[in-house]
Amino acid sequence: MSILEVPTLETERFILRPMTVDDAEAVFEWAGDERVNTYMPYNTHRSPDDSRAWLESLAVLENEYQWGFVRKSDNKLIGSGGMRFHADTGEWSFGYNSRLDCWNKGYTTEITQGMIDFIREKYDPELITAECAVENIGSARVMEKCGMTFVGFGEYSRFDGSRTYKSKKYELRR
Repeated sequence: MSILEVPTLETERFILRPMTVDDAEAVFEWAGDERVNTYMPYNTHRSPDDSRAWLESLAVLENEYQWGFVRKSDNKLIGSGGMRFHADTGEWSFGYNSRLDCWNKGYTTEITQGMIDFIREKYDPELITAECAVENIGSARVMEKCGMTFVGFGEYSRFDGSRTYKSKKYELRR
């Protein structure tokens, strides 16, 4: 695989679409919120310029789909997430993030199921994996609602190494 063309997907309440640098202000609404980024591997964005730089980096990602989550009811970009192929193991993994005011509404479960369905239909993978911080009960519930099975504990760190989290690991087999 290499740089993947990101298709537009649709769920009942959302359009999942490629993001552009024009989305920087909207992305900053969640990426700049420390409460939202408590368990994320990246540091909280300090300004829309940080969000713009991240959006620019998406253009050269290899083996990964990244979508913006647009709520159909008001055409608002409320989060982002993606699926990454790991050539060394042959598995796919995913992650997501959204505005705090969009939590606990079933949005992330719906969106995650849409991403999983797309990958399964296009690639028929043997294994899809995800992990979340042990304390991140909401993300664990999303994974369980999407049919994933808890398989053990692990850990992950922020990209800059400033913090390490104990994690719950989940998988979904064919």
